[in-house]
Amino acid sequence: MVLLDGKAISSQIRAELAEETAQRRAQGLKVPHLAAILVGNDGPSETYVSSKVKTCQEIGFESTLLRFDHSISEAALLAEIQKVNENPSIDGLIVQVPLPAHISVDKVMETISPAKDVDGFHPINVGKTVKNLPTFLPATPYGILMLLKRYEIETQGKHCVIIGRSQIVGTPMSILMARNEYPGNSTVTLTHSKTRDLDGICRQADILIAAIGRPGMVGPEMVKQGAVVIDVGINRIEDSSKKSGFRLVGDVDFDRVAPLCSYITPVPGGVGLMTIAGLMRNTLKAARKDFYP
Repeated sequence: MVLLDGKAISSQIRAELAEETAQRRAQGLKVPHLAAILVGNDGPSETYVSSKVKTCQEIGFESTLLRFDHSISEAALLAEIQKVNENPSIDGLIVQVPLPAHISVDKVMETISPAKDVDGFHPINVGKTVKNLPTFLPATPYGILMLLKRYEIETQGKHCVIIGRSQIVGTPMSILMARNEYPGNSTVTLTHSKTRDLDGICRQADILIAAIGRPGMVGPEMVKQGAVVIDVGINRIEDSSKKSGFRLVGDVDFDRVAPLCSYITPVPGGVGLMTIAGLMRNTLKAARKDFYP
Protein backbone atom coordinates (compact mmCIF):
# COMPACT_ATOMS: atom_id res chain seq x y z
CA MET A 1 0.00 0.00 0.00
CA VAL A 2 1.31 3.43 -1.00
CA LEU A 3 0.12 6.56 0.76
CA LEU A 4 -0.88 9.32 -1.65
CA ASP A 5 0.88 12.11 0.21
CA GLY A 6 -1.00 15.33 -0.51
CA LYS A 7 1.29 17.22 1.86
CA ALA A 8 4.42 16.29 -0.10
CA ILE A 9 2.89 16.84 -3.56
CA SER A 10 1.24 20.13 -2.62
CA SER A 11 4.59 21.27 -1.25
CA GLN A 12 6.19 20.51 -4.63
CA ILE A 13 3.47 22.49 -6.41
CA ARG A 14 3.80 25.44 -4.03
CA ALA A 15 7.55 25.52 -4.72
CA GLU A 16 6.88 25.55 -8.47
CA LEU A 17 4.33 28.35 -8.08
CA ALA A 18 6.71 30.35 -5.88
CA GLU A 19 9.46 30.04 -8.50
CA GLU A 20 7.23 31.22 -11.34
CA THR A 21 5.86 34.05 -9.21
CA ALA A 22 9.39 35.21 -8.38
CA GLN A 23 10.24 35.14 -12.09
CA ARG A 24 7.16 37.20 -12.91
CA ARG A 25 8.09 39.76 -10.27
CA ALA A 26 11.66 39.97 -11.56
CA GLN A 27 10.38 40.49 -15.11
CA GLY A 28 7.99 43.23 -14.02
CA LEU A 29 4.93 41.10 -14.74
CA LYS A 30 1.82 41.08 -12.60
CA VAL A 31 1.98 39.05 -9.39
CA PRO A 32 -1.15 36.90 -8.92
CA HIS A 33 -3.70 38.38 -6.52
CA LEU A 34 -6.40 36.26 -4.88
CA ALA A 35 -9.37 37.76 -3.04
CA ALA A 36 -11.50 35.76 -0.62
CA ILE A 37 -14.92 36.74 0.73
CA LEU A 38 -15.94 35.35 4.12
CA VAL A 39 -19.46 35.88 5.43
CA GLY A 40 -20.12 35.28 9.12
CA ASN A 41 -17.99 33.38 11.63
CA ASP A 42 -18.27 29.72 10.66
CA GLY A 43 -15.36 27.90 12.33
CA PRO A 44 -14.33 25.56 9.50
CA SER A 45 -14.70 28.39 6.98
CA GLU A 46 -12.38 30.57 9.06
CA THR A 47 -9.81 27.75 9.02
CA TYR A 48 -10.10 27.14 5.27
CA VAL A 49 -9.80 30.80 4.35
CA SER A 50 -6.86 31.42 6.69
CA SER A 51 -5.01 28.46 5.12
CA LYS A 52 -5.57 29.91 1.65
CA VAL A 53 -4.32 33.34 2.72
CA LYS A 54 -1.28 31.73 4.37
CA THR A 55 -0.49 29.78 1.20
CA CYS A 56 -0.66 32.99 -0.86
CA GLN A 57 1.92 34.54 1.45
CA GLU A 58 4.19 31.49 1.21
CA ILE A 59 4.32 31.47 -2.58
CA GLY A 60 4.47 35.23 -3.07
CA PHE A 61 0.90 35.90 -4.22
CA GLU A 62 -0.96 38.97 -3.08
CA SER A 63 -4.15 38.29 -1.14
CA THR A 64 -7.15 40.23 0.11
CA LEU A 65 -9.63 38.96 2.70
CA LEU A 66 -13.03 40.66 2.64
CA ARG A 67 -15.11 39.90 5.74
CA PHE A 68 -18.81 40.61 6.10
CA ASP A 69 -21.30 40.06 8.90
CA HIS A 70 -23.73 37.14 8.49
CA SER A 71 -26.55 39.69 8.34
CA ILE A 72 -25.35 41.23 5.05
CA SER A 73 -28.14 41.19 2.49
CA GLU A 74 -27.88 39.16 -0.69
CA ALA A 75 -28.02 42.32 -2.80
CA ALA A 76 -25.23 43.95 -0.79
CA LEU A 77 -23.01 40.87 -1.11
CA LEU A 78 -23.57 40.67 -4.86
CA ALA A 79 -22.61 44.35 -5.08
CA GLU A 80 -19.36 43.64 -3.23
CA ILE A 81 -18.61 40.78 -5.63
CA GLN A 82 -19.17 43.12 -8.55
CA LYS A 83 -16.65 45.56 -7.08
CA VAL A 84 -14.04 42.79 -7.10
CA ASN A 85 -14.99 41.86 -10.67
CA GLU A 86 -14.24 45.43 -11.71
CA ASN A 87 -10.97 45.69 -9.78
CA PRO A 88 -8.13 45.07 -12.28
CA SER A 89 -5.60 44.39 -9.51
CA ILE A 90 -7.45 41.23 -8.41
CA ASP A 91 -7.05 38.12 -10.57
CA GLY A 92 -9.06 35.50 -8.69
CA LEU A 93 -12.06 35.55 -6.36
CA ILE A 94 -13.47 32.87 -4.07
CA VAL A 95 -16.55 33.15 -1.89
CA GLN A 96 -16.31 30.73 1.01
CA VAL A 97 -19.32 28.49 1.56
CA PRO A 98 -21.54 27.76 3.40
CA LEU A 99 -23.36 31.07 3.20
CA PRO A 100 -26.24 32.27 5.39
CA ALA A 101 -29.60 30.76 4.40
CA HIS A 102 -30.92 34.04 3.01
CA ILE A 103 -28.16 34.21 0.37
CA SER A 104 -28.40 32.10 -2.79
CA VAL A 105 -25.14 30.26 -3.49
CA ASP A 106 -26.15 29.96 -7.15
CA LYS A 107 -26.64 33.74 -7.48
CA VAL A 108 -23.30 34.34 -5.84
CA MET A 109 -21.46 31.95 -8.14
CA GLU A 110 -23.18 33.38 -11.22
CA THR A 111 -22.18 36.91 -10.20
CA ILE A 112 -18.46 36.14 -9.98
CA SER A 113 -16.77 36.98 -13.28
CA PRO A 114 -15.89 33.77 -15.18
CA ALA A 115 -12.42 35.27 -15.70
CA LYS A 116 -11.90 35.45 -11.91
CA ASP A 117 -13.74 32.25 -10.99
CA VAL A 118 -10.71 30.31 -9.73
CA ASP A 119 -12.99 27.87 -7.88
CA GLY A 120 -14.36 26.80 -11.27
CA PHE A 121 -18.03 27.02 -10.25
CA HIS A 122 -19.42 29.60 -12.71
CA PRO A 123 -21.85 28.00 -15.23
CA ILE A 124 -19.68 29.18 -18.12
CA ASN A 125 -16.60 27.45 -16.69
CA VAL A 126 -18.64 24.36 -15.83
CA GLY A 127 -19.85 24.25 -19.44
CA LYS A 128 -16.32 24.59 -20.74
CA THR A 129 -15.25 21.73 -18.49
CA VAL A 130 -18.02 19.54 -19.91
CA LYS A 131 -16.95 20.40 -23.48
CA ASN A 132 -13.27 19.85 -22.59
CA LEU A 133 -12.37 23.44 -23.42
CA PRO A 134 -9.54 25.25 -21.59
CA THR A 135 -10.91 26.72 -18.37
CA PHE A 136 -10.58 26.83 -14.58
CA LEU A 137 -11.23 23.34 -13.23
CA PRO A 138 -12.99 23.01 -9.86
CA ALA A 139 -10.23 23.11 -7.29
CA THR A 140 -10.82 19.76 -5.55
CA PRO A 141 -11.16 17.64 -8.73
CA TYR A 142 -8.17 19.52 -10.15
CA GLY A 143 -6.16 18.64 -7.06
CA ILE A 144 -7.12 14.98 -7.37
CA LEU A 145 -6.04 14.92 -11.02
CA MET A 146 -2.66 16.40 -10.08
CA LEU A 147 -2.25 13.78 -7.35
CA LEU A 148 -3.02 10.92 -9.72
CA LYS A 149 -0.64 12.34 -12.31
CA ARG A 150 2.27 12.92 -9.94
CA TYR A 151 2.02 9.33 -8.71
CA GLU A 152 1.67 8.11 -12.32
CA ILE A 153 -1.44 6.10 -11.49
CA GLU A 154 -2.91 4.40 -14.55
CA THR A 155 -6.47 5.56 -15.27
CA GLN A 156 -7.06 4.50 -18.89
CA GLY A 157 -9.64 1.75 -19.14
CA LYS A 158 -10.04 1.59 -15.37
CA HIS A 159 -13.43 1.52 -13.67
CA CYS A 160 -13.72 4.67 -11.57
CA VAL A 161 -16.58 4.73 -9.05
CA ILE A 162 -17.43 8.05 -7.41
CA ILE A 163 -19.58 8.23 -4.29
CA GLY A 164 -21.40 11.56 -4.17
CA ARG A 165 -22.82 13.75 -6.94
CA SER A 166 -22.18 17.26 -5.61
CA GLN A 167 -21.54 20.08 -8.06
CA ILE A 168 -18.28 20.81 -6.22
CA VAL A 169 -16.66 17.36 -6.38
CA GLY A 170 -18.62 14.31 -7.54
CA THR A 171 -20.24 15.52 -10.76
CA PRO A 172 -17.21 17.40 -12.18
CA MET A 173 -14.93 14.54 -11.11
CA SER A 174 -17.03 12.11 -13.14
CA ILE A 175 -16.68 14.33 -16.21
CA LEU A 176 -12.91 14.75 -15.81
CA MET A 177 -12.20 11.06 -15.26
CA ALA A 178 -14.08 10.19 -18.46
CA ARG A 179 -12.26 12.73 -20.65
CA ASN A 180 -10.05 11.54 -23.49
CA GLU A 181 -6.74 12.44 -21.84
CA TYR A 182 -4.57 11.57 -18.87
CA PRO A 183 -5.64 11.39 -16.11
CA GLY A 184 -8.90 10.16 -17.60
CA ASN A 185 -10.17 7.66 -20.15
CA SER A 186 -11.81 5.78 -17.29
CA THR A 187 -15.19 4.09 -17.34
CA VAL A 188 -17.05 6.10 -14.72
CA THR A 189 -19.94 5.20 -12.42
CA LEU A 190 -21.39 8.10 -10.41
CA THR A 191 -23.21 6.85 -7.32
CA HIS A 192 -25.26 8.66 -4.67
CA SER A 193 -27.69 8.17 -1.80
CA LYS A 194 -30.35 6.55 -4.03
CA THR A 195 -27.98 4.05 -5.68
CA ARG A 196 -28.99 0.41 -5.28
CA ASP A 197 -26.34 -2.10 -4.21
CA LEU A 198 -23.81 0.61 -3.50
CA ASP A 199 -21.44 -1.82 -1.81
CA GLY A 200 -21.46 -4.14 -4.82
CA ILE A 201 -20.81 -1.33 -7.29
CA CYS A 202 -17.96 0.05 -5.20
CA ARG A 203 -16.34 -3.40 -5.05
CA GLN A 204 -16.02 -3.21 -8.85
CA ALA A 205 -13.93 -0.04 -8.68
CA ASP A 206 -10.31 0.10 -9.74
CA ILE A 207 -10.38 3.72 -8.57
CA LEU A 208 -12.81 4.64 -5.78
CA ILE A 209 -13.41 8.31 -4.98
CA ALA A 210 -15.43 8.97 -1.81
CA ALA A 211 -17.00 12.42 -1.55
CA ILE A 212 -20.20 11.86 0.40
CA GLY A 213 -19.49 13.67 3.69
CA ARG A 214 -20.19 10.74 6.02
CA PRO A 215 -17.41 9.79 8.47
CA GLY A 216 -16.01 6.32 7.89
CA MET A 217 -18.82 5.32 5.53
CA VAL A 218 -16.56 3.34 3.18
CA GLY A 219 -15.53 0.10 4.85
CA PRO A 220 -13.53 -2.90 3.62
CA GLU A 221 -16.69 -4.59 2.34
CA MET A 222 -16.87 -1.84 -0.32
CA VAL A 223 -13.27 -2.05 -1.58
CA LYS A 224 -11.67 -4.68 -3.77
CA GLN A 225 -8.09 -5.82 -3.36
CA GLY A 226 -5.63 -3.49 -5.08
CA ALA A 227 -8.00 -0.55 -5.55
CA VAL A 228 -6.88 3.08 -5.57
CA VAL A 229 -8.93 4.93 -2.93
CA ILE A 230 -9.26 8.73 -2.92
CA ASP A 231 -10.91 10.08 0.25
CA VAL A 232 -12.33 13.58 -0.25
CA GLY A 233 -14.19 13.66 3.06
CA ILE A 234 -13.14 16.05 5.82
CA ASN A 235 -15.40 15.42 8.82
CA ARG A 236 -15.10 16.69 12.38
CA ILE A 237 -15.90 14.18 15.10
CA GLU A 238 -15.73 14.74 18.83
CA ASP A 239 -12.52 13.65 20.53
CA SER A 240 -11.97 14.68 24.14
CA SER A 241 -8.30 13.69 23.90
CA LYS A 242 -7.68 16.56 21.49
CA LYS A 243 -7.15 20.13 22.63
CA SER A 244 -9.65 21.29 20.02
CA GLY A 245 -12.22 18.76 21.20
CA PHE A 246 -12.44 17.13 17.78
CA ARG A 247 -10.40 15.31 15.17
CA LEU A 248 -10.64 15.12 11.40
CA VAL A 249 -11.60 11.90 9.65
CA GLY A 250 -12.48 11.05 6.07
CA ASP A 251 -15.36 9.23 4.43
CA VAL A 252 -13.20 6.08 4.39
CA ASP A 253 -12.55 3.85 7.41
CA PHE A 254 -8.81 4.22 6.82
CA ASP A 255 -7.45 1.65 9.27
CA ARG A 256 -9.61 -1.17 7.90
CA VAL A 257 -9.53 -0.17 4.23
CA ALA A 258 -5.85 0.73 3.77
CA PRO A 259 -4.54 -2.87 3.86
CA LEU A 260 -6.64 -3.66 0.78
CA CYS A 261 -5.43 -0.73 -1.32
CA SER A 262 -2.64 -0.22 -3.80
CA TYR A 263 -2.86 3.54 -3.10
CA ILE A 264 -4.90 5.55 -0.60
CA THR A 265 -5.10 9.17 0.57
CA PRO A 266 -4.93 10.03 4.27
CA VAL A 267 -7.19 12.49 6.08
CA PRO A 268 -5.83 14.98 6.92
CA GLY A 269 -2.84 15.32 4.62
CA GLY A 270 -4.43 14.18 1.38
CA VAL A 271 -6.98 15.79 -0.90
CA GLY A 272 -7.54 18.91 1.25
CA LEU A 273 -4.04 20.22 0.63
CA MET A 274 -4.32 19.38 -3.06
CA THR A 275 -7.51 21.47 -3.26
CA ILE A 276 -5.56 24.53 -2.16
CA ALA A 277 -2.83 23.67 -4.68
CA GLY A 278 -5.45 23.54 -7.42
CA LEU A 279 -6.84 26.89 -6.34
CA MET A 280 -3.41 28.51 -6.43
CA ARG A 281 -2.62 27.10 -9.87
CA ASN A 282 -5.92 28.49 -11.12
CA THR A 283 -5.05 31.89 -9.66
CA LEU A 284 -1.72 31.93 -11.50
CA LYS A 285 -3.53 31.01 -14.71
CA ALA A 286 -5.94 33.88 -14.10
CA ALA A 287 -3.04 36.30 -13.70
CA ARG A 288 -1.47 34.97 -16.90
CA LYS A 289 -4.80 35.39 -18.70
CA ASP A 290 -4.62 31.78 -19.89
CA PHE A 291 -8.35 31.48 -20.55
CA TYR A 292 -9.76 35.03 -20.60
CA PRO A 293 -7.37 37.50 -22.30
